[in-house]
Formats: sequence, structure tokens, C-alpha cells
Amino acid sequence: MTRRKVVIAGGAAVAAVGVGGAIAATASAGEVDKTPASAASGAEACYALTSETTEGPYYIDADKIRQDITEDEEGIPLTLRLKVIDAETCKPARNAAVDLWHCSALGVYSGYEAMSNGGGGGPSGGPTDVPSGTPTGEPPSGGPGGGTGGGHAEPTDDERYLRGTWKTDKHGYVTFRTVFPGWYQGRCVHIHVKVHVDGTWTDAGYEGGHTCHTGQLFFDEKSVLASAEVAPYSTNTTTRTTLDEDTIYPDNGHAGGLLYLTYDKKRIAKGVHARLTLGVAPDETHDSTDTQPSASASAS
Repeated sequence: MTRRKVVIAGGAAVAAVGVGGAIAATASAGEVDKTPASAASGAEACYALTSETTEGPYYIDADKIRQDITEDEEGIPLTLRLKVIDAETCKPARNAAVDLWHCSALGVYSGYEAMSNGGGGGPSGGPTDVPSGTPTGEPPSGGPGGGTGGGHAEPTDDERYLRGTWKTDKHGYVTFRTVFPGWYQGRCVHIHVKVHVDGTWTDAGYEGGHTCHTGQLFFDEKSVLASAEVAPYSTNTTTRTTLDEDTIYPDNGHAGGLLYLTYDKKRIAKGVHARLTLGVAPDETHDSTDTQPSASASAS
């Protein structure tokens, strides 16, 4: 087992900060996700396993233990609250390490600025040092049912904005503050997530354990269209891939990572609240989509 070790800068916990202003409307479709209060008997699953998806090439093993991952990035404030539970028992995954990473409002990943094809600058909307024909987005092989993970790229710089790791509380909840992601060539708007369990939180960070879930979180089209009217998203010249066109979104709604979103429909720039329950298989290892969950869980 590969040993994971991350360092907490200064050992200080960063408090989650909510989005300012009142939230006036719920903009996403679907009912509130309801986690069953009690576990099903025996081996019967009580909640849908959240789909495993490709890790993508831009993952960096957790080195920023923090809840606010915004740094100085511009964009619509986004508060993301996840609940991690065992899909078979519905017990919360306590003290799990949750990794989060995504591109900027202009489609650029920190740590990989030279490789990203963000649409905010230059006549071509992307870096000029990328050879013609070189893939710049995530591999298109990770469609419904999974992919191969696509291989991992080595970082090209020391930037780490819009990346962070934090632990779930005793109820399985974890909250991050960030910005609404933008888009880049070949992908819809999304956030990457990993869940690590069975490790130990120490003064040095999180050590040991294994990855029980690798997935992506998605945004409905109404929210993305609304965000595209707000700067700096409105300056992104890259042709956008819709949720339906995306080859990695499993097309199975909230079980596939589609977020529940709440925001003021007329003033999305004030901020967005997102939430989702992640049903995971804690005893399994899923670093990417090379392996799929063995259980066949369904929502009760």
C-alpha cells in the first residue's frame, strides 16, 4: 500500500466560510437527497453507490489541508457540502480525508498551467506552447461505465489554487469554500473528488489508508448558463461541452455526481450552495476507474 502523507501548514484549522447574502431560490432539479436514518439489515444496501469516474491527469496528492481553497481566484463564490456514508450500512464515514480539485473560471488547473487549455487569454484561447494535436483536456475514454484513468501528468508549476483536503466530521460531513468552476475544451463543468479512509490524522497531516472513491461532481445546465453571463466566465472563449455531451458524466443523476444547487436565479454572482451525499464502499479501493464497485447498491 502506498503511504500517503500530507503536511498541515502551521497546524491551524481553517474555518469554512459561508456564501454571503441570502439564498433566494433553488435552481437545481430533483428532491433533497435523504440519507436513510437506519441501516438495512444484513448485506442489503441502503443507498446508491456514487459512480466511480476517471481521476484525470491533473491530480496532485493532497498537500493543502484546508477548507477554503479559493486563494485569490476570481469567480462566483461556491460553498460545497458533502456527506460521505457507507452505501451498505449508511453509517457516516468519520474522519475520512476528502480531496477536492477543479479548474479556474477560465478553465485552468493549478499545477498544470502550461498544459491547461483555458479560454481566457490569447487569440487561440489557450497556451501557445502546447504542440498542435496534443491532448489538453481529460481523456474522452471515461464515459458511462468508466474509463482507464487516462494516466497522470507531472505538475508543471508550484501553484495550488482550487485544491485542498479536509476531514469529515462525526456525521460524515465536510464543507469547502471555493469558486464555481469554469470549462475547457472537451469537458463540461465539473469538480474532482477523492475519498480516503482507514488512515490516521496526526500533527503532520493524514497518513496511510486507501482511496475508496474517485469521482467527479457535476453542475446542471441552468446553473452553468447563468454563470456564463458573469465575469470572468463571460470572457471564456472556449466552446463549452454541455452535460449531455460530456463523455465522462455517467448520466445517472445524483448517483453520478450531479450536485444539488441553491442560488438566487437572478443574482447567481452572489454565490451558490452545493450539496451531495457520496455513497462509498469503504472496504474497497478505487484510485480511478480501473476498478468498479463490486456492490450493486440502490437507493432505498
